[in-house]
Amino acid sequence: MLKIRILTALVIFPSTIAAVFLPPSWLFRLIIAVVLLTGSWEFRRLSNLTKTAGAVMLTVQVLLIALMIYFWPSIKTQPLLILGAGCLTWMLMFSRLSSYREGVQPGINFRRFGFLSALGATTFCWYALSWLHDQERGPFIIFLLLLIIWASDVGAYFSGKLLGKRKLAPVISPKKTWEGVAGGILLAIAAAFLWSNGIAGLQVPAGALVALSVLTTLSSVGGDLFISMHKRTVGLKDTGTIFPGHGGVLDRYDSLLAGAPFFALAYGVIAL
Repeated sequence: MLKIRILTALVIFPSTIAAVFLPPSWLFRLIIAVVLLTGSWEFRRLSNLTKTAGAVMLTVQVLLIALMIYFWPSIKTQPLLILGAGCLTWMLMFSRLSSYREGVQPGINFRRFGFLSALGATTFCWYALSWLHDQERGPFIIFLLLLIIWASDVGAYFSGKLLGKRKLAPVISPKKTWEGVAGGILLAIAAAFLWSNGIAGLQVPAGALVALSVLTTLSSVGGDLFISMHKRTVGLKDTGTIFPGHGGVLDRYDSLLAGAPFFALAYGVIAL
C-alpha cells in the first residue's frame, strides 16, 4: 500500500504543477472544472444522496460552472463580492462541525445540507482558482496557495507527532492537535516567505503574507475537518478511488476547497 501511495503521489504532484503553470487561463478553468466536478460527484456519497438526487446535484453544478465560464469576462471583475460570499458560505458550513455527534445517522437535513454544501464548496473554489490564475503572475500566486497548504500539512504532521497533546477535534479527527495546527502555521509562513519574496518575487508585504498564511492554514484545516465529518457520518474511509492509495479528489484536495476562497479574498484585499 505504501508503494502505491508513493507512486500515486509522484503522479499527482507533477500533474498538479503542470496544470497550474502550463495551460493558458481558459484551459486552466476547464481543467479545474473537470477535477472539481469529479469531487462534486464524490460528494453525493458523503451526503448520503440517492442516485437521483446525486444526478440532480451534479447537473446543477455543471450548469453553474458552465454559466460562470460563459459570463467570465463579467463576473471576474467582482472578486471581492463573490469571494466574500464564498467565505461567508464556508463560515456557515464550519458551524456544522460543532454539531457533529458520533453515531448519529444521516437524516433528511443532513442530505439537504450536503447537497447545498457540495454546490457551495465546488462553485467558490472554482471561482477562486480561476480568478487567481487570471492575475498577473497568476500561476505563481496559485502555487503560493498550494505551498501554504502543503507546508501546513507537513508542519502539522510532524509537530503534532512530536508535541501534540491537546486535541483539536477528537470526535471528528482524533489525530489533529492544536500543537499540530501551530506547527503547520509556522512552516506555512516560512514556506510562503521563501516562495513569495524569494523564488517567485511576488513581493507581498511581510505582515500581509503572515496574515495570508494564517488565514489559509486555518481555513484549510476547517475544510479537512468538514470532509472528515461527512465521511464519519456516512461511514466512509475515502471519498473515492480515483487516486490509488490516496482515495478520491475530495481526499486529496479537501483543504483546497475551503483554503482557496479565503486565500483569494485576502489576496484580493491586498492586491486591489
